[in-house]
Amino acid sequence: MSRIGNKPILLPADVNVTIKDNHIDVKGPKGELSFDFDKNLSVVVEGNELHVKRPDDTKWMKTIHGTTRALVHNMVEGVSKGFTKSLEINGVGYRAALQGNKVVLSVGYSHQVELEIPAGLKVELPKNTIVNVSGIDKQLVGQFAAEIREVRKPEPYKGKGIKYSDEHIRRKEGKTAKK
Repeated sequence: MSRIGNKPILLPADVNVTIKDNHIDVKGPKGELSFDFDKNLSVVVEGNELHVKRPDDTKWMKTIHGTTRALVHNMVEGVSKGFTKSLEINGVGYRAALQGNKVVLSVGYSHQVELEIPAGLKVELPKNTIVNVSGIDKQLVGQFAAEIREVRKPEPYKGKGIKYSDEHIRRKEGKTAKK
């Protein structure tokens, strides 16, 4: 089941890992993250590699083994490089703006939609139709980007809405295409 859990995690030189009981702290140049993993698993640092080991091969242990390894790997990558999600806003008059600690979206509703930026995230607007969400916590970056996209999902007929920059919208033909 979990072969990903057996892969070692390479630790960059500028990342420090502290393990105490079933709690792991990862510190790097971009910040600090911590995580409580399952008490049956063991996390061991050997040189510049980190290994997550499981006690037995039950289905639950295999599942949590792979998940824990992936979460710790994302923590190491986050504090060393960081994560970024980019969104594009398509539509006539659709745009975004920053007001203090809020992202204000004008996307065709009778009102503007304001979203509070969570602590630990940085939102940049290179253009008023491009939103870049960045931070060290992969889950938090992805969740906030999904919340922005949820305000106005892209529609398949005209392609209007908010989409990820690497997302492809399958376009549909309208009713007049059959004639």
